[in-house]
Amino acid sequence: MAGARRSNDWGFPRWRGYEDARDAVQVRLCDRHGCDEKGDCPAPKSPNNPDKWFFCQRHAAEYNKGWDYFEGLDKEEAANRAKAEQTENAGYAEAQHYGWGGSGDGSRSKDEMRALEVLELEADADFAAVKREWRARAKKVHPDVKPGDAEAAEEFQKLQLSYEVLKAAEERREWKG
Repeated sequence: MAGARRSNDWGFPRWRGYEDARDAVQVRLCDRHGCDEKGDCPAPKSPNNPDKWFFCQRHAAEYNKGWDYFEGLDKEEAANRAKAEQTENAGYAEAQHYGWGGSGDGSRSKDEMRALEVLELEADADFAAVKREWRARAKKVHPDVKPGDAEAAEEFQKLQLSYEVLKAAEERREWKG
């Protein structure tokens, strides 16, 4: 019995985990002075240096809050680096419409901003204002009101598409919230 080893599964082999061991696991602590939490979030020390800090989530967020990726580069180098990264990430170009398109608080996509422009509304307009403006404008150019007018029909289609874009966005926000 001198060579007997204690089992981890108490006689039930399926309870045993893959590569299960009782050895101590080495845990890297946060590199922030005085923090004793697990440091599992790598953060670069500088743009051209492969060395990294390892912070806990709280300190990584604090560190990255003021991080400027282009710090220390002149204008031309920064533009070249940005262009190189954009070409490397070109496979993700189809998802750019989810990004922020300019004015407003950043919560609306480019498509939503264009739809608001068609309805001639401000970027922070709520959905009730969108609905009111859409109805008022659609009544003026509806094909039943102006039959045979191609220009009015085209304007109505623009209004309808804009309303559908904004309605779908509002439904997504309600679903998430």
